[in-house]
Amino acid sequence: MEQRAVVTAGTGGIGLETAMGLAARGFAVTVVGRDAERGARAVERLAGVTTGGEPHFMAADLASLADVRALAARLAAEGPLKVLVNNVGAMFADRQRTVDGIEATFAVNHLSPYLLTESLLDQLRAAVPSRIVNVSSGAIRAAKRTFDAVEPPGGYYGFHWYGRAKLANLAYTLDLAERLRGSGVTVFAADPGGAATDLTNGTMRSPKIVSPALRLLWPLVRRTFERSTAGPAALAARSSIVAATDASLDGRTGLLIGPEATPVPAFRGSTDPRTIDGVLRLSRQLAPVGHDR
Repeated sequence: MEQRAVVTAGTGGIGLETAMGLAARGFAVTVVGRDAERGARAVERLAGVTTGGEPHFMAADLASLADVRALAARLAAEGPLKVLVNNVGAMFADRQRTVDGIEATFAVNHLSPYLLTESLLDQLRAAVPSRIVNVSSGAIRAAKRTFDAVEPPGGYYGFHWYGRAKLANLAYTLDLAERLRGSGVTVFAADPGGAATDLTNGTMRSPKIVSPALRLLWPLVRRTFERSTAGPAALAARSSIVAATDASLDGRTGLLIGPEATPVPAFRGSTDPRTIDGVLRLSRQLAPVGHDR
């Protein structure tokens, strides 16, 4: 039977390299993105390396919860799903809201993968042993660990808010792993480290993304960012590929795969019950699934 894999934000950067790795390992990969032209180019590249089924592209704006639900319905209609890689990520220099009126950083980096994953659990259960991989970030270290509301108190600073949204998703990921333990669906987070991508080449060059205290040290902070995001996307994709496919992880779950493509300790705060409770409450309120509606 054809083994299906889905990679969101898979038409370029780390996502495309992840999709290439999965295709080369025998998966029929569907990449998700907003731009049909980029999607067509991605499918062409995947076709050149695949050892499994035919690759596909599906268009969706992952900042829209309606689009995520429609995407989930299309993917579900195709049957069992072996691997789901939630690679989507976005950082914004200025505060933005989605079409749903939700702060965009939280919506794209957490609510989107949360809603897609929860909507596809039946398809993942139908393909066990199957895996879910949620892409994390070292920016979590700069996050405020408060989830009483979508937006944390204080001013908007893109890097810190990005880290907080990724913290929310990591907390969800580790909680989901426990919820699905023993089901045959295993769950991993993957930290790619840094790479030169559209995200890092644009937003991370602006001092607006960090707090005023760090802006005083901007030349040093910028050099740190530049060093940490200078590597190739193919190298950064290793953690996701390993999390999705490596046989050494068979039967294991709830692990964070670090930039060296080996398990590392989860970031502090991601297992805090208060963080988990706050994240799940916000997620169910803003992106209800099935019985949550």
